[in-house]
Amino acid sequence: MELKEKLVSSFLAFEEEYTGTNDDLHKIRNQAIKDFEALGFPSRKQEEYKYTSLKSVLKEDYSLFPKKENTIEYRDIEKYLIHEIDTYDLVFIDGIYSSHLSSTTHDKIDVCLMSSALNKDLYKPVIDNYFNKIAPKNGLNSLNTAFTKEGAFIHIHKNTLADKPIQIINFSTGNESSVLVQPRNLIVVDENSHCQIIERHQSLTEQPVLTNSVTEIFANKRAIVDYYKIQNDNLSASLIDNTYIEQQTESFCSVHTFSLGGKLTRNNLNFYQKGERIDSTMKGVTIIEGKQHVDHNTLVHHIEPNCESHQDYKGIFDEKSVGVFNGKVVVEKEAQKTNAYQSNNNVLLNDKATINSKPQLEIFADDVKCSHGCTIGQLDEEALFYLQSRGIPRKEASGLLMYAFANNVLESVKIPEIKKRINKLIALKLGVELGFNL
Repeated sequence: MELKEKLVSSFLAFEEEYTGTNDDLHKIRNQAIKDFEALGFPSRKQEEYKYTSLKSVLKEDYSLFPKKENTIEYRDIEKYLIHEIDTYDLVFIDGIYSSHLSSTTHDKIDVCLMSSALNKDLYKPVIDNYFNKIAPKNGLNSLNTAFTKEGAFIHIHKNTLADKPIQIINFSTGNESSVLVQPRNLIVVDENSHCQIIERHQSLTEQPVLTNSVTEIFANKRAIVDYYKIQNDNLSASLIDNTYIEQQTESFCSVHTFSLGGKLTRNNLNFYQKGERIDSTMKGVTIIEGKQHVDHNTLVHHIEPNCESHQDYKGIFDEKSVGVFNGKVVVEKEAQKTNAYQSNNNVLLNDKATINSKPQLEIFADDVKCSHGCTIGQLDEEALFYLQSRGIPRKEASGLLMYAFANNVLESVKIPEIKKRINKLIALKLGVELGFNL
């Protein structure tokens, strides 16, 4: 049985077990499974997936609903957490919430479970106003919505500064021979509020894992959201990350994505600006090798005037790895005085590595400052020779040049511990020890 058929036939049993008495959720899920049945999984026939085929990850016979949590201890996962700072932690193991590894709160902010928010009257106003409101209807989003069971629910109340960062960590343990997990996250940041969020998907097994994640983020008036995605998974793990962000007047939202590992990674990141004086920032670093595949698909939709957006993605590709950047900026007729910047720069370390880059602008306004561009090249031999002439071995010289190439993305990271962690991961990926403290 193909995966699509297996999912559709499994839906009724899932719906009976997890929907309960929530009639609104019942209607949403039933409509979503109908949409998935009609749309199916995306294929290379669609323009947005022209350079990314999901066939290799959809052929597995995935377990859809792990029956129990595979117990793991803090020492097993410590290295994957940003433990140098105090954080709220939402830890999920094979899609199941782990209470003994997590720390939640309802003190001025809500950091808790999507399952609680979906089934408790206390959270109903937020769910009614925000859940499933900006994720567009497509096969992957509809599949996630139909099987929404667990994930992170974060609500930062008006005029509140979250007192510490929030980590959302999803672990896969190999409790099943292969598993499909579908976390669903809802993050609502009210007026004049601020939060920092760190997200990671990590497999602890060599068994195949496919994650189809959907995150909806709402930044209300003058809200500030700093979001960090660390993607450094095993070669048996694939991730389809769907993140949608709606911003209101004078809000600021930044998303930093560090794609350093995994079999196939697809990042769908969409910003919708619905107010004036909004700032949207999207930055990323990709360093992959072997037959790894990373695809960044971005959209910034400028709807109102006097707004800004900044995209800066850097990629380093070795051996037979494949990178894709498909970035689009849409500026509506009403969005005068828009300032939009988009850049994708790439280094190929091997003549068998591939990058497909397609920056796009659709501008319907006439008083704007918009630019886009991409570069694809190799390391500068003259710069390498210069460093070698100063006594630096070629391998370390290459590492220094590649670090410098990616460094301007790291400069905008606001959590020092995140910056240190990413620097260490990059040095490890480049296979060098840099002779200074990063």
